[in-house]
Amino acid sequence: MSLIYKGQNLFIDNTSVKNVAKNNITPFYIYSYRKIKNNFETFSNYFKRVNPLVCFSVKSNSNISLISELGKLGSGADVVSEGELLKALKAKIKPNKIVFSGVGKTENELKLAVKKRLLLINIESESEAKLIDRISRKMNRVTPIGIRINPGVDANTHSKISTGRIDNKFGLPKSNFLKFCKNARKFKNLKIKAISVHIGSQITSVGPYRKTLNILYKIIRSSKINFEHVDLGGGFGIPYQNKEKKINIRNYSRLVKKFQKKLNCKIIFEPGRFIVGNAGALISKIVFIKKNGKKYFVIIDAGMNDFMRPALYNARHNIVPVSKSKKRISGNVEFVGPICESTDTFLKYRNFSFLNENDLVAITNVGAYGSTLSSNYNTKPLASEIIIKNGKVKIARRRQKISEII
Repeated sequence: MSLIYKGQNLFIDNTSVKNVAKNNITPFYIYSYRKIKNNFETFSNYFKRVNPLVCFSVKSNSNISLISELGKLGSGADVVSEGELLKALKAKIKPNKIVFSGVGKTENELKLAVKKRLLLINIESESEAKLIDRISRKMNRVTPIGIRINPGVDANTHSKISTGRIDNKFGLPKSNFLKFCKNARKFKNLKIKAISVHIGSQITSVGPYRKTLNILYKIIRSSKINFEHVDLGGGFGIPYQNKEKKINIRNYSRLVKKFQKKLNCKIIFEPGRFIVGNAGALISKIVFIKKNGKKYFVIIDAGMNDFMRPALYNARHNIVPVSKSKKRISGNVEFVGPICESTDTFLKYRNFSFLNENDLVAITNVGAYGSTLSSNYNTKPLASEIIIKNGKVKIARRRQKISEII
């Protein structure tokens, strides 16, 4: 990400992290606008021959300021709840660039979606289609929908973020999909405009995508429907550790171009992690350092309430000191949070830069599924979020006050 050392001190986009911390209570999230912009433009350039609509996955980071900045770059939004939809609209994303996905949309959420005339509502069951049809009829509207298919593809990712296998809850299996297409005429207030698929998250191989495209092509031909849009979802992985594999987006873009040419359709993508994952850090202060036997526990003020991924997925995010020391801690070092759970642990090291209590550290690559998964567990306030843009420090979300949660 955009963290570099100048001398012994950590900077993000030429802004001193230490100086930012002087005016902000830890822990806090800090994002690089330059990195977000670069990631979005890089993704768009890979697929420029496809000319897709890129709908940023709001669930990956729902900060309104961040969504607004992406909107200015040309992004749409993929949302999965009323709250995310309202955030996207507040960020001035146009309704005709918003896709509403999700397996369990409520009637009130669907009423809002129909009312706002979104580009698509991706349905995941016939029951949902019936409900949207009834709502649309009452509003005297014809609502454009996409049909999410479950292709039965294993994305070879963490089991908790796999969404394309038959035993996952998402989408319609092939037989149900074709049956729905055959009987779709009975829904007088729906217009089928898209087929949608999403096979998982943090995918680092093109193989599962290639398999999905082949399955999609055969199913589309079998359906005998000329879909205006094909929503290929997202799930593009990023390396969190230095030795981790990076997905070859260029190779995938070539496959998508061939797929598009055969079907003459418009392509939609829903990237989230790829756009913001490596653009954020969580800055935390060391509360205590204690030695238990041969291990040093470095207790920081950020916990699993602030950043859930390590506890939820055993995710590994590198931790770096905000001010480096030439000295080293010799021995086993474990960074842990203040929450009363044994799972409130971040990462273990064998030797680390020498640290003192009250020093600052940065947990890296937390731009996606960081703040959005945070909670008030242990009655802790939500951390603030800061965007660095053109050398300016912008508070994108203020720190929650204790008085707001008691």
